[in-house]
Amino acid sequence: MPFEKELAELERRRRRALGMGGEAKLAKRRNQGLLNARERIDYLVDKGSFVESGLLGVSMFNDKERDSTPADGKIAGFGRIDGRDAAVVSNDFTVKGASSAMTNMKKIGHVKRIATETGMPIVFLGESSGARMPDNMGAKGMGVHLGNDPQQYVRGRETPWASAVLGPCFGSSAWYTCLSDFAVMRKGAVLAVASPQLASLAIGEEVDPEELGGWELHNEITGLIDAVAETDEEALDLIKTFLSYLPSHHKALPPEKAIPAGSDDASAKILDLLPENRTRVYEVKKIVRTILDKDSFFELKPRFGRAAVTGLGRLGGKTVGIVANNPIVKGGALDVPSCEKITSFLVLCDSFNIPLLMLVDVPGFLIGKDGERMKAPGKIMNFMQALQMMTVPKIAVIMRKLYGQAYLNMGGGRNSDEVVAWPSAEVSFMDPDYAVKVVTFGRPAADDPAQLVAIKAEMARDSAPWDMAGGFSVQDVIDPRETRAWLIRMFDVHRSRMTGDIGRHRLAYWPTTF
Repeated sequence: MPFEKELAELERRRRRALGMGGEAKLAKRRNQGLLNARERIDYLVDKGSFVESGLLGVSMFNDKERDSTPADGKIAGFGRIDGRDAAVVSNDFTVKGASSAMTNMKKIGHVKRIATETGMPIVFLGESSGARMPDNMGAKGMGVHLGNDPQQYVRGRETPWASAVLGPCFGSSAWYTCLSDFAVMRKGAVLAVASPQLASLAIGEEVDPEELGGWELHNEITGLIDAVAETDEEALDLIKTFLSYLPSHHKALPPEKAIPAGSDDASAKILDLLPENRTRVYEVKKIVRTILDKDSFFELKPRFGRAAVTGLGRLGGKTVGIVANNPIVKGGALDVPSCEKITSFLVLCDSFNIPLLMLVDVPGFLIGKDGERMKAPGKIMNFMQALQMMTVPKIAVIMRKLYGQAYLNMGGGRNSDEVVAWPSAEVSFMDPDYAVKVVTFGRPAADDPAQLVAIKAEMARDSAPWDMAGGFSVQDVIDPRETRAWLIRMFDVHRSRMTGDIGRHRLAYWPTTF
């Protein structure tokens, strides 16, 4: 056979690359219940759809390592997820800890460039030890390995990015996670700037991996991840679900799905879920689910900034983004984490042509020393600016309370394309009870019950939804049970702008973390 020797050599090199770090390392992973880098790709993409880019890549910096660096520790290529093309980078920890080096960074740059130019999502499956040592040491190492791609860590949000933290993620694996639109973390994984060992050396004391960058830290305190998974498979399923709500690129509308049977039935339950007494708390996610298509709510960052709820869902088969105040947490008052969470979500929606629904019941912003130390005024204005810069349709539903600056941040006035209120709505500059305390502070009226009643009545005057509807400050007052049908119709009205030149995407270069 012609070229028999050459073809045999090709087959040998392919087998070597596909063997990754060797059977012993792969067996150890199996015993730990972990998928390897190639199994993760096989689980994520449609069967038989993956085409690899750079299979024969090896270390070109150290000749001695060429035979010990199959695919140079990072597997890259293109597959289909639920029938749509996507780029995938999967870190192979069995090869040099999937450390970053010249060849594998070129592979990542290639698939990123192709995905951006052709309009497909990118998925990063993270598990890496950081930069490869000693390749990156010294002026030669730095000059060869770093800074050769000026777009390496820039997001223009032309296409969605999703990341899974599936083991130790240091260096570039951490960076790409933080740059992504969606990040899921498997319990037991670690996301940090550098390894616990390096951190221990830097500060001179033992560092616990979970405290340094475990799932509880990023799920509840930093907000750097959007979801938590028990297994690799669950994490990959969450990425598939997330991508199902998004278009493949910023010049397309999100895909539509069939409306599940029974989606209209739950609307009748809203009146049972919303307390008549405005001081009583409730779980807003129950109301969210009665409005959206059945079983379509996909919550993001559920344990971070819990006074606000953010997530994706569908109305009439079409993707919408939801921001809702949650009175069961801090009475719904928005704190700094809530503002950060909402701002990040607004950026996602505007970048990928997802209309926004705001369900409003908020007493204002949580004030106090802690908030000021966390730059609350700046975070509130980030939130406000992101909302006002959005060019996708925005609809606000005032369910109960809406006071003060939160009136603007939660879509009041011209900050939404449509504002509708429920009969239970109450809008004012401040909660009447607090307003009474402010205006009577240090005055004799503070000790006069009759005067306090009169002042409160004055403070509560003209705060009913009828007063807003009368001056066309809201477009309508509706029965809460009509909300789903009204929203489906009104979003269709406003989606008419999202054809042809779909949107200006003014938030495309907004930082993913701030």
